[in-house]
Amino acid sequence: MKNFGKVYLIGAGPGDPGLFTLKGKSILERADVVVYDRLVSPAILSFCNASAEMVDVGKMPTHHKVKQSEINKLLVKFAQGKPGAVIARLKGGDPFVFGRGGEEALELIDAGVEFEVVPGITSAISVPAYAGIPVSHRGIATSFHIVTGHEKQEMQTCHSELYETKNFSSQVELCPLGRSTKGGVEESSISGLDFPALAKCPGTLIFLMGISNMEMISRRLIECGKDPKTPLAFIEKGTTPYQRTVMCTLETAGETILRENVTAPAITIMGGVVELGKILAWRKNLPLSGKRLVVTRAAKQASGIAAKLSALGAEVIETPMIETRTLCEESSKVVLADLSNFDVLAFTSTNGVDSFFELLFRAGLDIRSLAGKKIASVGKITEKKLLERGIRCDYVPEDHTGEGLGKLLAAICHSEQAPRVDGSRLDESRILLLQGNLADDTILKLLPKATRWVVYETLPVATLPDWKREAVAGADAVVFASSSAVENFMKVTGCTAASESRVAPKLAFSIGRLTSATAKKYDFEVVESEETSMDSLVKKIAEYYSV
Repeated sequence: MKNFGKVYLIGAGPGDPGLFTLKGKSILERADVVVYDRLVSPAILSFCNASAEMVDVGKMPTHHKVKQSEINKLLVKFAQGKPGAVIARLKGGDPFVFGRGGEEALELIDAGVEFEVVPGITSAISVPAYAGIPVSHRGIATSFHIVTGHEKQEMQTCHSELYETKNFSSQVELCPLGRSTKGGVEESSISGLDFPALAKCPGTLIFLMGISNMEMISRRLIECGKDPKTPLAFIEKGTTPYQRTVMCTLETAGETILRENVTAPAITIMGGVVELGKILAWRKNLPLSGKRLVVTRAAKQASGIAAKLSALGAEVIETPMIETRTLCEESSKVVLADLSNFDVLAFTSTNGVDSFFELLFRAGLDIRSLAGKKIASVGKITEKKLLERGIRCDYVPEDHTGEGLGKLLAAICHSEQAPRVDGSRLDESRILLLQGNLADDTILKLLPKATRWVVYETLPVATLPDWKREAVAGADAVVFASSSAVENFMKVTGCTAASESRVAPKLAFSIGRLTSATAKKYDFEVVESEETSMDSLVKKIAEYYSV
């Protein structure tokens, strides 16, 4: 291959970011260009390298934003114009299951461009599973057949793959569908699909992209002898928080689509296995199903709460509002050398914990240098972070704020029963505050003799990419854990309290009264957690939507 960039044809799966492959995620994290489709979820796009060039070629069912032939040429152009670059072609589902990935691969071969296929989980199997419908089940269906309900007219053949199971031969057929004159499509290409054979097939039929043609499909199957009472399910937006299952029978398919307003993206599944969905449906019981939540925590902190919210059924859009950076090693050496001058180390954030220990290890020191020192934490989240490092906290205020920590330490220092360290009475001049550059002076006003060491700096995120701005605009709520996150969120979204073109949702979930006060200043309807912990916040969010 010539010195071109390399193209990766990546299947994004059906929508749930948890079903995206580790290999695909690894490629997105280092990709220089990402060419993505409409059906790729914002949560998966958030895996992309922040500096990657994002190219939206998304296609609607009735409007091709970018024609397939143009996409093929675009991939070649990027590869030839960016030697050594990583170009990710991100497609919904699997690129080789009605994803036209084969066409793109052939174009790349003709142009001498190296490529690799990264399979994705096809919606044909995963979406029914999320609706509680197994595509095969002993005693009901020993084969399943995947059929495209929207295909090029010139395709006239079926392609099949055979898989052997332990007990029987299970056939998986991938078949193109012909068009009918009824409903505005052409009947002449109907020979592309053997309706009589499918009508007699005892297995499960799965139609992808066929909602607009389903009235014709069901009619032809019945004409060819398939039982009109065959159970059928339409599954919209499968594996996403907006998943919806509509059940009917083959003979009522057309009227059900109209009555229930079934819209793409959706798949259709036919056969006796559909009845199992009435018993095995599990996802509909998740409390945050159908909700999109924007999490504004820093990237390295967001994954914990994001995972918890996703497990409850929410679509989580990770939108960090700040980036943190540990101070340079040289500026810290003097302070680290003076650790012996302090009896209490007070941590006011998890970022402070991470940065302090990073600097400690860089300087060739470790946890042993903290022997005999008292440890103070602003709240439970920071306390938990210290516990992960094997350090128990001596002081944690009931009021988990900087003011609460300052008052607690001041009370201890000024108490007649103040603890003694090495025989000497503890005083505030031997307290070291480990904070970020944006921390206010609340604690120092309560402890004027204490020493403050800035161990990390906070940098606000300057902009949001277009795809993320669109995702935020369609969200149900924003999750805030700090006042600075609120301020910067409003700045990057261009919102003000009185803005008529407000991009942000009106609802906010918040940790702490200071964060809540800032959110209210921008006209958010605020729901505050009972405690200043992520677990408490997640519980509050679930309770709010379960009412």
